[in-house]
Amino acid sequence: MAKAWSYDEEILALALYYQVPFGTIHTHNQKIKELAESLNRSIASVAMKMCNFARFDPVLQERGVAGLQNGSKLDEQVWNRFHANMEELVEASEAASKRLHINSVVALEPTQTFPIGATVETTVKLRRNQTFFRNAVLSAYDQKCCITGISIKELLIASHIKPWAVSDSTTERTNPQNGLCLNALHDRAFDQGLITVTPEYKIVVSKYVRDLYSSEVVSDWFKKYDGALITVPCRFSPSKEFLEYHNEKIFKE
Repeated sequence: MAKAWSYDEEILALALYYQVPFGTIHTHNQKIKELAESLNRSIASVAMKMCNFARFDPVLQERGVAGLQNGSKLDEQVWNRFHANMEELVEASEAASKRLHINSVVALEPTQTFPIGATVETTVKLRRNQTFFRNAVLSAYDQKCCITGISIKELLIASHIKPWAVSDSTTERTNPQNGLCLNALHDRAFDQGLITVTPEYKIVVSKYVRDLYSSEVVSDWFKKYDGALITVPCRFSPSKEFLEYHNEKIFKE
């Protein structure tokens, strides 16, 4: 008889579920292999548990992806508890990792540093939230810029639609629906209000950039996409509320 999943194990599986593209939830995924080894479970069982969560995912349901249907009641309880609050999920996954004496499923980049004057505990929490947000956004967009389709991971940014500084710390900063996967140039342009994305997912370029369309480089990088639609992600579609905020507060018409 298969060993029942604990609440802590379910939390870790859900946290990882959000950080990998849905199409890569299988036994060959290295991150799934690592979690399986840490939990002393088979790779197939961890992959299956993650696929169980897909049946609750509203975006996947809209696409006709049903997920596995033989999950437990605990799956639904964990999903309902954390789906609307990613920051709480990150904190819960860290606590679960410590209780189970395993490595975090939200791994910090080795190059991340601590700002001067910040406490280690506060900074680590911030870094983990930022890392989770990046992983969740990039995985939702299948590691591709939603404007250009560029898939060079080193050039991709998980851009906040509503800026981090004015976002609610519990419901918006770590919410993947407050994110777009953009290449570094368009991320900067979006951050500065030189481009925006409407609630209908249309790209709009500011007049400050349109005035420079005579430049071949500007034309290639901006005119080409003006009025086009972004690639809508497989999950965590950008919230219309956040897009409206950017349209009204950030974009320079």
